[in-house]
Amino acid sequence: MSSASSHPTAGPDRRTVVAAVGAAGLAAALTACGSGDDSAGTGSSATGAASDGGGTALARTADIPEGGGRIFKDQGVVVTQPTAGTYKAFSAECTHQGCAVGSVAHGMIVCPCHGSEFSVADGSVKKGPAMKGLAPARITVSGDDIRLA
Repeated sequence: MSSASSHPTAGPDRRTVVAAVGAAGLAAALTACGSGDDSAGTGSSATGAASDGGGTALARTADIPEGGGRIFKDQGVVVTQPTAGTYKAFSAECTHQGCAVGSVAHGMIVCPCHGSEFSVADGSVKKGPAMKGLAPARITVSGDDIRLA
């Protein structure tokens, strides 16, 4: 006869495990979406604050066409020049289902997955199915250099 207990050892119940996994996933999703705080800024004009040399170098101002923009896939941002000398930056992740935006043309940032279009001026939705604009990203423009802030 064995003296070992037939009762299972105490451990987390299924409900606790499911709640913990859900909370971790929610935290990761919220972190990936950013703070949504518009005070982060949407960029800087060529006459804006000078860069202290920090941040990741993205491009020269001449690389960003007026009325258009350029996507930096490795950094996950799109930089635009809506009007001469004004540079803006946004997340390159479409707010519809998270696809990477694919092109910038005719004043629009376009997602190839479902056709959402966003304004190069402020990242707002101009054509759905996305319902929320692109998140702003911070850049600095100093002379001819554009950097992630």
